[in-house]
Amino acid sequence: MEQTNKMEQYELGYHIRPPHGLLNDPNGLVYYKGIYHVFYQWNQTDTTHQSKSWGHMTTKDFIRWETHQPALEPIDWYDRDGCYSGSAVVFEEKMYVFYTGNVRGKNGERKSYQCLAISEDGIHFEKKGPVLEHPIKGYTAHVRDPKVWQGKDGNWWMILGAQKEETLTGDALMYQSTNLIDWSLTGSLMDEPLSLGYMWECPDVLRFDDKDVFAFSPQGLTAEGEKYNNIYQSGYFTGELCDNGKFIRDHQPFKELDYGFEFYAPQTFKDTGGRTILYAWVGVMEPKLEAAVPTRKSGWLHALSIPREVTYEKGKLIQYPIAETTHLRETKSVVSKSIQDESFTLSSLQQDILVEWDAAATDFIIYLRNEIEINYQASNKKITVVRTNWLTNVKEERTTFLTQDLMELRLLIESSMVEIFLNKGEEVFTLRYFTSEMNHSFNFKYLNRKVEKTITGYTLRSFIVKDKS
Repeated sequence: MEQTNKMEQYELGYHIRPPHGLLNDPNGLVYYKGIYHVFYQWNQTDTTHQSKSWGHMTTKDFIRWETHQPALEPIDWYDRDGCYSGSAVVFEEKMYVFYTGNVRGKNGERKSYQCLAISEDGIHFEKKGPVLEHPIKGYTAHVRDPKVWQGKDGNWWMILGAQKEETLTGDALMYQSTNLIDWSLTGSLMDEPLSLGYMWECPDVLRFDDKDVFAFSPQGLTAEGEKYNNIYQSGYFTGELCDNGKFIRDHQPFKELDYGFEFYAPQTFKDTGGRTILYAWVGVMEPKLEAAVPTRKSGWLHALSIPREVTYEKGKLIQYPIAETTHLRETKSVVSKSIQDESFTLSSLQQDILVEWDAAATDFIIYLRNEIEINYQASNKKITVVRTNWLTNVKEERTTFLTQDLMELRLLIESSMVEIFLNKGEEVFTLRYFTSEMNHSFNFKYLNRKVEKTITGYTLRSFIVKDKS
C-alpha cells in the first residue's frame, strides 16, 4: 500500500500487506456497524512465524483503509505464544471474536485454547478467555481456527480444525451454542472416514441457496499429477449441512480453490447484501523459499489476496474480484481489438488486464515481464502458469483444466504478485514472483490459428491508507 510517493521494487499497492513483520492467515472477517473489518495473523517484530497478534484494518469501500492497533496481543496465560486464527460474528450489536490461544510448555509441548473477545465499537476488545476445554478426548493438541456462524434456527455453530489422536489424520469438530458463551460438542463434521492429510486447518462452511460447501486447508496431501503440488493445499467439498451439524458430501472429489503457488488459509464472510466474500493468505511456501523472499530485506513478508466474491454454479465455487475492485481503475492503459499478436509496455506495475474472445480462444502464450508465462492449449482446455523460483532460479509450473472453452482471462498485476481469473472465476491462479528486471512488457502470442480478441488494460491506484494506531 502506497504511503510514500516512491514505490519499493516489490511493493504492493492494492493488496493488504503488513506495515512491517510477517502476515499470514486472514482472520475475523466481518461487516460491523457499516464497516468492513479485516484482521490477520501478524508477527509485529520479525519475519518469522512467532508471537502472532491480530493485525486490524477497516474500510467502507475497499479503496480507503484505516489501520488500527492490533486487536489481540499474546499477553495472557491462555495465548502467551500466539493469538492464532479465528473468526468474528455480530450479536446484539457487539462483535464476538473467537480465536485459538497457543501455549507452549517448557519441552515444546502444545496446548490450544479456544478463546473469546468482545468489542462494542469494533476497535477495542475485551478478552474473556477460553470458552472450550482442552484436551478433547481422542484428539491431539492440534485443534484450532474456530469459525462461527448462526444457524437457520438462531443457534450458533463453531467448526474447528483438528487432528485425530489414533490415526494422526485431519478432522473437523462441530460445537453448538445458544449464547456464544457455552458450547457443547456435537461430534465430527462428517461421519464418513476420510484420510486426507494429517491436519485440517482453517475450516469454513459456506451456505448457498441450493448447496452447502465445506472449505478447509488440509496439510500433508501427496501430489497427484497437476493436483496438490504446493506444500499445503486449500479446497472444498460440496454437499449438505444437516440440522444436526453433520455434513453429507456429494460424490465429488476434493476440489482445490486455487491452482497457483501460494494461496492458503482462505476465510469467507457475508455482507449485508448477501455476498460471500473471500480473502486468503498469499502465502504458504516451503521454509527455505520463504526465507529467500526479497521483501524480508525491507522488513515485511506476505500479503492477502484481493477480496473475491464467491458463488456456487454447476457443482463448483466461482471466485471473481468483488465489484469494488473496478473502482481502483484510474485510466485505460491499453485497448486493442485484433486478430494479431500483441506487444506493449505496461504503464505501471499495478494493472487490471482483461482479455476477451467472441469465439473460443485458441492456443496462445502470454509473457508478463519476461518472468510469468501463461500457456493455453485449446484442444484439452489446459492452462499452465510458469514462473521462476527465486531461490533455485529454476522454472516451475502449475496446471489445471477448464470445463468450458476459454472466453475470458483477467489479470490483476502488481510488482510481485499476480492473480489470474479464467472464465470469470471458473479457475484461479494466485502467485508471488520476484524479478530484478525493471521490464514492464506484456506480450500475447498465438501459437497456431489466430482468432479475434479484445485486450483492455487499466492502471490501478493504490489503497489510500490512514494509520489510526
